Amino acid sequence: MADTGGGWQGGAVLLGVDTGGTYTDAVIVDPDADRVIGSAKSLTTRGDLALGIGRAVDAALAGAGVAAGDVAMVSLSTTLATNALVEGQGGRVALVFIGFDADDLTRGGLAEALAGDPVIRLPGGHSHAGGEVAPLDLAALDAAVAPLAGQVMGFAVAARFATRNPAHELAARDLIRRVTGRPVTCSHELSANLNGPKRALTAVLNARLIGMIDRLVAACEGHLGAIGIAAPLMVVRGDGALISAAMVRERPIETILSGPAASIVGARWLTGATDALVSDIGGTTTDVALLRGGLPEIDAQGARVGGFRTMVEAVAMRTTGLGGDSEVHLLEGLEGGLRLGPRRLIPVALMAADHGAMVHAALDRALAGEAVGEHDGRFVLPMPGNAGGLSAREAALLARITAPMPLGAALSSRLEVAAMERLVARGLVMLAGVTPSDASHVTGGLGAWDAVASEKALRLLARRRNGRGERFAPDAATLATQIIGQLTAQTVDCLLEAAFAEDPGFAGEVPEALARHPLLRAGLAQHRGVVEVSARLGIPVIGLGASAPHYYGAVGERLGCAMILPEHAGVANAIGAVVGLVTQRATGLVSSPGEGRFTAHFPGGLQHFPDRDAALDAMEAALVAEARARAERAGAERAGADALRITTRREIREAVVEGRAMFIEATLTATAAGRPRIAHARQEDKADVTGPRPAFAATPAESA
Repeated sequence: MADTGGGWQGGAVLLGVDTGGTYTDAVIVDPDADRVIGSAKSLTTRGDLALGIGRAVDAALAGAGVAAGDVAMVSLSTTLATNALVEGQGGRVALVFIGFDADDLTRGGLAEALAGDPVIRLPGGHSHAGGEVAPLDLAALDAAVAPLAGQVMGFAVAARFATRNPAHELAARDLIRRVTGRPVTCSHELSANLNGPKRALTAVLNARLIGMIDRLVAACEGHLGAIGIAAPLMVVRGDGALISAAMVRERPIETILSGPAASIVGARWLTGATDALVSDIGGTTTDVALLRGGLPEIDAQGARVGGFRTMVEAVAMRTTGLGGDSEVHLLEGLEGGLRLGPRRLIPVALMAADHGAMVHAALDRALAGEAVGEHDGRFVLPMPGNAGGLSAREAALLARITAPMPLGAALSSRLEVAAMERLVARGLVMLAGVTPSDASHVTGGLGAWDAVASEKALRLLARRRNGRGERFAPDAATLATQIIGQLTAQTVDCLLEAAFAEDPGFAGEVPEALARHPLLRAGLAQHRGVVEVSARLGIPVIGLGASAPHYYGAVGERLGCAMILPEHAGVANAIGAVVGLVTQRATGLVSSPGEGRFTAHFPGGLQHFPDRDAALDAMEAALVAEARARAERAGAERAGADALRITTRREIREAVVEGRAMFIEATLTATAAGRPRIAHARQEDKADVTGPRPAFAATPAESA
């Protein structure tokens, strides 16, 4: 850390902030010396994110001896969007589904993503060539969306073949905004690819996350302004690139895997490693990715999070609902056993740190009895949010939860358990219960919160009985050791699944099955018998996250590999947030509806050319201009040594007919990349980021 006696004497510095499910981290980086000069952690305050952000930022600035005026750029990464999808949470939304059949709602996981939220299905849409199939009935749309204005957080709009012609999505967007005033997500703005149901799913998830990410950005901007930091605010995208805060407010779905992507960038910066598995354990998830040749792989099929395969370009990452705050489940079979996750709970130790009298009174009452109640040792905490669309039972239950309380006190009957689960999924309440963090408080590995409350809660949980009628554990200490052992075992599985998925020697195999195969288990244990079996992970693991030093030593031993635990591993995401690049892509299509005719699919309409090269050149010029404009809106430097670098690519599809090559279509891409602007006023963050963009895919398979 820097000597803070006389304050920071260097030049401009960069401020990185990472808001996770449990902690918010802040780091101060000296870009000239490539070193961290200050860092701090604070609990993420879900009710008011600005509090946690403010405490972390202020402590990092103070520790580094840096004044607000020394900060030239701020960059934010977050796992909030990832966590919400893993846990099945988010605001209520409505989908406007134009030109699709009812069966399309069952494809691509769309029905699961909607989870019962309203759907408005209308005729309309376009053909694969971009022609209108049926007119859009705006009067019917008006009548359908008006009653939903106060019941949903936002709207998602997906029209058939909108990537070939977005006219109906744009018309629907304009009407919905005018009638309801709610945010609207158009599917063609998020992906250049076909497959309408999958594009609709991505739009639904984006709409569900808008309120959450808007609150996060507003909280960060509010505190920065209050302390006098006027530097540009950037946000890390899921592929590790940076975009402006204004742009991410429109496209929060692009922040899924933001935190993990930032962690990979941070891991490379901290260690210099070129080939390794990067494993980042947070409060809610464990994120594993392969670093090969110093670079992460990009998932060409789109990010997979929480069981959903989106169309968002992101690092190839395996995200599992396993973290320090994962829910502990006791298995009810004859042998008992444990399972962790995927849901995050507030650790009992943390709940008691904030609401000690209530928590200890409830735990003491439960311990005084012989039998263990179903909800003993669990608590519920109300959260702010839009309560529109709740059933009568859900609304009555929510009205009862006016303050943190024991879960059993909130529920009047077993019929309300499902209602409570719905409130949790909507993010209107949070549950507290036993987690690995509590186990670590009992074993002495952690001590930040109320260890006495953890011990009571684990003692209570240990009294539960398995299918044989035996207690799960004789005491709290034994159960704590078992929970940490289960965390080690599930982390090993995560790493092995990622390793098999990335090893070309096992292409076509099921990574989950290989990771749990008895021969592999025997090999890792170095089995020596009639058959001798040996196995180990062939590359090192970089362990990141605040709890990695506590948990990952045992993981490295089990895998027989080097475990790298770098300095500042606990704030790697925040470091990665400020050392990345701004990257934007624009994609367009040129097709041939007939011999001698070539059509460029522009957002403003179709343009026809008699010559193939003329159509390709016109599209490429438009894409270059769009990529440049988008990168500048995203916060990239416009001139100088860090000016934008633009590359283009043409993928031309041809067919051979009677020995002659015939042009079918071409997909063109322009990519603009550069360093983010620093030390400028933030007027660029107020730029209009809702304009059209060429975004078209290559094959007419809209309902795949």
